[in-house]
Amino acid sequence: MCVCSRYLSPPRVRGGWPGAYCHRMLSRVYADAMAALQAGGGFATTAQLLKVMTRQQLDVQVRNGGLVRVWYGIYAATEPKLLGRLAALDLFMGRRAVACMGTAAALYGFDVENTVAMHVLDPGVRMRSATGLIVHQRTGAPLQRVAGRLATGAAWTAVEVARELRRPRALATLDAALRSTWCTPGELERAVVQQRGRRGIVAVRGLLPYADALAESAMESEARLVMIDHGLPLPVLQHKIRGRNGERWRVDFAWPDARVAAEYESIDWHAGRDAMLRDKTRWGEIQELGWTLIPIVVHDVRREPGRLAERIASHLNRTRLAS
Repeated sequence: MCVCSRYLSPPRVRGGWPGAYCHRMLSRVYADAMAALQAGGGFATTAQLLKVMTRQQLDVQVRNGGLVRVWYGIYAATEPKLLGRLAALDLFMGRRAVACMGTAAALYGFDVENTVAMHVLDPGVRMRSATGLIVHQRTGAPLQRVAGRLATGAAWTAVEVARELRRPRALATLDAALRSTWCTPGELERAVVQQRGRRGIVAVRGLLPYADALAESAMESEARLVMIDHGLPLPVLQHKIRGRNGERWRVDFAWPDARVAAEYESIDWHAGRDAMLRDKTRWGEIQELGWTLIPIVVHDVRREPGRLAERIASHLNRTRLAS
């Protein structure tokens, strides 16, 4: 059964269900509405739906959740995900939307900001931004196909998004773009040149030498920037430590010569007793090999970066003095 049929059902009326004849007529109306959605790839315009139901019936379905208004005059049976919202936007615009900024980053898989609004290029039909929709003028932006759609090029998008962010999040975006494999360091450098003179480009250019595909989360990127800004030796990312019995453990940041490592721990890292015990056992076994492990949490990175840097530096210095 199509998903539409689960939501497009005849409404109840005062005194119970309507008579059999009336019920058949209503069923026909909603069957036709379902067919309209199916014919449009899961979406239908107001005009299409008003051919098979009244305005009042349409309003009732939206109010009761039987239909979802995706864009002005565009409806679906359920709230669509990113590609579905773009497909609905195609219908709204009357042409294929070209994604940019955070929407393009989401298509490529490196949207660390969890963008909600849809960002698209101006289609040239006097399209204006609206609630949930932001239209951009980006003349000359290179285009690339991703997930069956056109979007601004991956490297261009990464640099353009990074220009709008604070330095920690900008580095997180560049790291994530490289990790996605949709672009290379050289392509990021060329995108910086293409966007020279634009707001925020100087900061992005300064971060490029530090962008690293091995960073596995945005907060790891932010933590690494603290180390960079405070002049600490650059750590090895995702360093593997071999145990006495052949075990292999991986740590987020490592200074192997000093046998010092640091790990970023999110608030929900220890999700349950078993996970906590496994992690503590792992830490203990690594420490038995002579490593110093430094835990890092979000408060260290965003509230007390200076103290975090001092803590790491003290462990590195202690190792140097001991040797």
